[in-house]
Amino acid sequence: MRVLGIILAGGMGGGIWPLTSKRASAAVPVFGKYRAVDFTLSNMVNSGITKVGILTQYNPRSLMDHLGSGKDWDLDRRRGGLFVLQPYLSSGSDKMGYRGTADAIFQNMTLLRRGDEDYVLIGSGDHIYNMNYSEMMKQHLASGADVTFVVKELDNSYNLSDYGIVEINEDGRIVGFEEKPKDPQTDLASLGIYFMNKHLLMDLLYATVPHGGYDLLLDVLLPNIRRFFFRAYRFGGYWRNVKKGILEYYRTNMSVLDSRVRRELFRSKNKIYTKLKDLPPPKVGATGSVQNSIVADGCIVNGIVRNSILFRSVTVRAGAVIEDSIIFEGSSVEEGAHVICSIVDKDSVVRASKIVRGSREHPLAFEKSSVL
Repeated sequence: MRVLGIILAGGMGGGIWPLTSKRASAAVPVFGKYRAVDFTLSNMVNSGITKVGILTQYNPRSLMDHLGSGKDWDLDRRRGGLFVLQPYLSSGSDKMGYRGTADAIFQNMTLLRRGDEDYVLIGSGDHIYNMNYSEMMKQHLASGADVTFVVKELDNSYNLSDYGIVEINEDGRIVGFEEKPKDPQTDLASLGIYFMNKHLLMDLLYATVPHGGYDLLLDVLLPNIRRFFFRAYRFGGYWRNVKKGILEYYRTNMSVLDSRVRRELFRSKNKIYTKLKDLPPPKVGATGSVQNSIVADGCIVNGIVRNSILFRSVTVRAGAVIEDSIIFEGSSVEEGAHVICSIVDKDSVVRASKIVRGSREHPLAFEKSSVL
């Protein structure tokens, strides 16, 4: 089976501002050394997909720098490989930019037309999960479905009103769908992962986008829910959408301090790949202490770090205390400073004796290159 992967990575991610003030939500750092896009991209590679198009628009520089040629995902290849697809100004249009997810795919229709793939798998670049899609694709073929939606039963740690809620019958057919309902009727949510025949997708896009339908879900798929066989595939593993808000981003990162989450995300046979950097291992000095934390390569810790995540090349000086916090790459926490329940973006400085205090329900977040 030949499959084209498409990752939607053009969103602004306004819910996690200021972390997205200078990067797309798919490029937001997570778990010490990864970016959000690493998970969906790695899932596709682990499922045997060797041609992936990443649709990006908002603040793409950080994302493009991270992806490079796709070498770290084994996608720097002569046939197939990685395609980063930005909007462009063509001779037939005086406007540039994607007007929605369906329009983004439509403007890059040549990727679909010229390829020899039979199917398309569409996912989002800012979702955190580890999934091999092979079984889902097999069930799609066996069932005769036109489109398969990946769904998950959400518990009370999610706000159901933030998600698309699915209703299915006993055969797994989707018979109802509510986008972000105020009063959800079920706890079964769509994860924004769709698998379908490539030519069906092309036909639906040609029939919709030129007439003003720019959203893949609302304008292209859902109006055809009665016309085609839309099937649900249940995913039972860990899954989070980091762009839902600062609190969701914070909780997602802190959840990896739980060994059960780490085991599912990183110790399965499906590896999560990311851009490698040539840095020395972290160093904890004589005055330093680290408890239940992730400390990435290149860090130097001479203070106290508890229940926190330090990205690459973070410096924690003597007398500094970091608790329940996330410190991005290249940042420095100076002598005597306290950082509690906060997110400090890249290349920032927390000055000596400064106290930065949020709470677990209301973590503070600071943009790149802040001086606190």
